[in-house]
Amino acid sequence: MYVAVKGGERAIEASYLALARARRGDTTLPELSIAQIREQMPLAVARVMTEGSLYDRDLAALAIKQASGDLLEAVFLLRAYRTTLPRLLSTLPLDTSKMTIERRISSTFKDVPGGQVLGATYDYTQRLLDFSLAAESGLQVADAPQPAAAAKVRESGRAMPRVLDFLNAEGLIQQEPMPEGDPVPGDLTREPLAFPAGRDIRLQNLARADEGFVLAMAYSTQRGYANTHPFAGEIRHGKVAVEVVPEELGFAIDIGEIEITECQMVNQFAGSHTEAACFTRGYGLTFGYNERKTMAMGLMDRSLRCEELGEEATAPAQMAEFVLYHSDNVEASGFLQHLKLPHYVDFQSELNLVRALRRQTAQAADAAAEEEFPDVSASDAQKAA
Repeated sequence: MYVAVKGGERAIEASYLALARARRGDTTLPELSIAQIREQMPLAVARVMTEGSLYDRDLAALAIKQASGDLLEAVFLLRAYRTTLPRLLSTLPLDTSKMTIERRISSTFKDVPGGQVLGATYDYTQRLLDFSLAAESGLQVADAPQPAAAAKVRESGRAMPRVLDFLNAEGLIQQEPMPEGDPVPGDLTREPLAFPAGRDIRLQNLARADEGFVLAMAYSTQRGYANTHPFAGEIRHGKVAVEVVPEELGFAIDIGEIEITECQMVNQFAGSHTEAACFTRGYGLTFGYNERKTMAMGLMDRSLRCEELGEEATAPAQMAEFVLYHSDNVEASGFLQHLKLPHYVDFQSELNLVRALRRQTAQAADAAAEEEFPDVSASDAQKAA
């Protein structure tokens, strides 16, 4: 046993070295720096920060480099590091109405105060490979023309009102007041998931959830597997101030700003005998620029509100336990990949069981043959049967 353990240790150490060589790749090429990943792969960095529940671009870029570009592994690394950090303060709720806008669109109204700001998006590209990107020279970003609308908003520093605030002012969308007593939201990073899960926990879970899973579940609602018919009320991306209230000061101070993406979906709601017909909303928010994830969150948030809105849960996307338990990519990956660990004893017991069952089947067949053909051998009886 001791020799086997030592041999395993040497093999694992060799595996570490092989991983380092595979990560580095061709040593004749320059090594990818953390700054390059942070600045040139912002969408990957945003996803890792969001699903890792830690806003730090450099650490997310480091995790991506260490994971050789495997974003799920990078999320795992970032979450593991996050558990070592102390919690010093809790911030005040973000006021996204004061966001410095980089991109802001609405599919519910053509003309909104401040206008539609397209910003940087792949929405209008042709999805064709751009081989000019393979060249080391070309148009520099500094030489490229800046979008006029976004540049004007940035220069003025003015915030844009939220589109759904107009529906809210007319009473056309369901009111969402602060819960009585302003309770402290749950913290999924410190407490395990439990049911029934409130909306605060559901939104945390969806933000940390695997983007592909949330996207697939949201897509299922669009195909009819839930009672949702959404409109993109507003999608906005930009920077928003983060404030805390230190005990020794007793008032809020601005400690910096973070980049976020926010989406509010507008859904139909027929009302009831006590409530007039109005719209309801689904909400999504992520770190960085992550539009697809926030839109999928908006659809799923609304689907998971079915019970509180008096709707019957008939589709997987409306079943909180199914969605929330299976959306965590770190937990799902660990449960799947544990199958690579040694299961020799378990398999031997299964193998012995299958062999025993096969022997019993063969013995039963021989006994049945002897009863039907008592005057011939068992092998001849089976042939005759």
